[in-house]
Amino acid sequence: MSSVQALATTVRENVQQVIVGKPDAIDLAIVALLCRGHALIEDVPGTGKTTMAKALSASLGCDFHRIQFTPDLVPADVLGVNFFNSSKSEFEFRPGPIFSQVLLADEINRATPRTQSALLEAMQESQASIDGVTSDLPQPFFVLATLNPVEMEGTFPLPEAQLDRFVLRISIGYPSAEEESAMLARFRGAGQSIDVDSVAQPGDITKAQDAVDSVSVDETVSEYLLGIIAGTRSSSDLRLGASPRASLALQHAAQALAAMQGRAYVLPDDVKKLAVPVLSHRVVLDSAAHLRGRSPEQAIEAVLDSTAVPIEKD
Repeated sequence: MSSVQALATTVRENVQQVIVGKPDAIDLAIVALLCRGHALIEDVPGTGKTTMAKALSASLGCDFHRIQFTPDLVPADVLGVNFFNSSKSEFEFRPGPIFSQVLLADEINRATPRTQSALLEAMQESQASIDGVTSDLPQPFFVLATLNPVEMEGTFPLPEAQLDRFVLRISIGYPSAEEESAMLARFRGAGQSIDVDSVAQPGDITKAQDAVDSVSVDETVSEYLLGIIAGTRSSSDLRLGASPRASLALQHAAQALAAMQGRAYVLPDDVKKLAVPVLSHRVVLDSAAHLRGRSPEQAIEAVLDSTAVPIEKD
């Protein structure tokens, strides 16, 4: 798994030319990529959501498109459209931005549910259906979506089915005092930016994804993972627990994290570290817990505290 570890390290360091600090957030985005998933970056304005997504896209050397989601966006703006070419007297297909390897869905919650649903098939099956014709999307296919959780005017909440398509949710958070000071020193000009070069190729990514698939998951680790999932379904804080798709997502993400650390096997700590970002957006908080000020993240943490971690036997 040394090649996967080397690729992840190179991409992380390249992104950190623009994003000061935040290695955990960057690693989570790489985890989503390596396990053939998609990532939702959710945080308050100005914390670098779009900047991180663009820097990661540039680092991967993949075909990249960005969609600025707005209320007037329609599915054809995402998928593409068949138009009549009068010079050829025939219909031609003009592919939309979804036919790319890395797609940045910026402020995804500003589009209507009808437009948001245009991504469902693509994110789940790496294909798109337009006018009854299904076309495969280029590989690797990776969606990075950004979401502003505090500004509600003119936004449409993502339905559970849409959220479930994201393998994990990333929160960047405010920088520490040292990180913010380094950011100010690095970007002194108002319009100054740092160009990020490509440090990987699509073939490198697909090879790394194949390597992640071969990471082994011991039965004891699998039982620990399933114990966490069962805990979400029986938690008094949650009205809806994690789905079977969430179980698969947590296992695949743990395999990717293990490979990024140079291991060919998953540890219980890999599962525990990823449980909150993988599961918190897939569960629904009970109304009573919400009134008590609980959050989905706190509910998952409580499940982790009550689930016994397997210990290696001598």
